[in-house]
Amino acid sequence: MPLNAVKKQQRTAASYCFTAQLLVCVPDKDTQTFGTMALISIEDLAELDDEQLDDDVTDSSEPMDDEEQERLYAHWQAVGRTHHVTVPREMTGPIMEMTRRNQEMGQERVPFAVISRHEKLGEIMYEERVYPAGKWACITVGENLYEQSISKGFMKLMRFICKENSAGRYLGMTVPIVNEITMLGDSSSFGKDVLTAYYLPAEFQANPPQPSDPDVTIVHRDTIRVITRVFFGTTTEETISRQISLLSELLGTSENVHRDTYMVAVFENPGVPSRRNEIWFIRGDP
Repeated sequence: MPLNAVKKQQRTAASYCFTAQLLVCVPDKDTQTFGTMALISIEDLAELDDEQLDDDVTDSSEPMDDEEQERLYAHWQAVGRTHHVTVPREMTGPIMEMTRRNQEMGQERVPFAVISRHEKLGEIMYEERVYPAGKWACITVGENLYEQSISKGFMKLMRFICKENSAGRYLGMTVPIVNEITMLGDSSSFGKDVLTAYYLPAEFQANPPQPSDPDVTIVHRDTIRVITRVFFGTTTEETISRQISLLSELLGTSENVHRDTYMVAVFENPGVPSRRNEIWFIRGDP
């Protein structure tokens, strides 16, 4: 194969790989905290061949040509269909921008402190953390399916991150992206509206850029104390409800946590066959 064709194939492969890592949280073996998050699922990544997931690509910062852009956009369209959404053509620019920037800059972690870990036979059953007060860009979307709401919400946040803001510049990716759900009165089913929140990088906390999209708002969120538990697989209303029940059983009725609002974070490593997530219970006493 000609050298330029090899480079082109490598660049496209890297684009797929790093786009997949936009929302992926990879655990740090020393701190047990998390790094990067991913929007697309492991099932999506499994459809890509090994050559497309080559982690040793070093030539991927070169601009993509039109053919490569089309291939990446087509891939996102395929991913969107698995979430029952259509990726609009105008998302091509933000997709390319975030793919390139993610390679160059990495992601900034939302600061937090671990309060306690609860283990059984060496396995962490759940963990308690405190996240400090800070500025978040938030959007609420109410679609028929949970996965539709979070996908459409994040696409709008992605455009805000990629220059559609009063600073007119790329803001940088932070992790995790947090999805907040509210239970209906019977506490057994989800409300339609899902809030998706992006923590503004430290550089912009004091003076946040304003979104161009009126659906995205900058919100100061107070200190929050959460109890978290890891689970694996897809995130749908059914799977999240199951995890709420499991953590509720572990905690019992004595813990002072909200039972009408929960948070979901997706932590995904492209090298493993299933998606890593966390369910977050919100403490009543931060």
